[in-house]
Amino acid sequence: MKEEQAFQDEKQQNVSTEEAAETSQQEEPVNEAAALEAEEENTEVAKLRAEAEEHQQRFLRAQADFDNFRRRTLKEKEDLAKYASMKLVTELVPVLDNFERALATASQGAESESESFTKGVEMIFRQFESVLQAEGVTAMNSVGQPFNPDFHQAIMQVESEEHDEGIVVEEVQKGYMLKDKVLRPAMVKVSM
Repeated sequence: MKEEQAFQDEKQQNVSTEEAAETSQQEEPVNEAAALEAEEENTEVAKLRAEAEEHQQRFLRAQADFDNFRRRTLKEKEDLAKYASMKLVTELVPVLDNFERALATASQGAESESESFTKGVEMIFRQFESVLQAEGVTAMNSVGQPFNPDFHQAIMQVESEEHDEGIVVEEVQKGYMLKDKVLRPAMVKVSM
């Protein structure tokens, strides 16, 4: 019986060894497949990380470009505001030169030159007016118009038989428009 038991144990041990061998042979392909799958996952994770890093770098570059654009635009606006009147001033400098010449002539001249002095000053005035008109500055025509607080500044009311109530009778100081905005309201006397 002991021999039989030993034989049974040995047989069982052989069967277990064979089963273990078969199991290990079956596990080898499973392990290889798992290893390949893990390797593919690692490769994909590496690709995704590289892609994320690339997107991060693009984002940082775009943000830096935007910051540079904002700074450049701000500087351009400051320069524009600083030198906005440059064109107008450049056009007014010759008018200033002509006034200086006229004043130099007036201090040297005799009474006979008074007429030519007046003509010269009138020419300078027309030159000055044309520069302002080219920039969109026009004088308001207020006399005979109904009083409008947006365009007129009433300094007094006067009685008038020829005008209805609320009509501008006299212009004390001219008003000016810059294109479609009031540059300076006209000082006027209004009928009551």
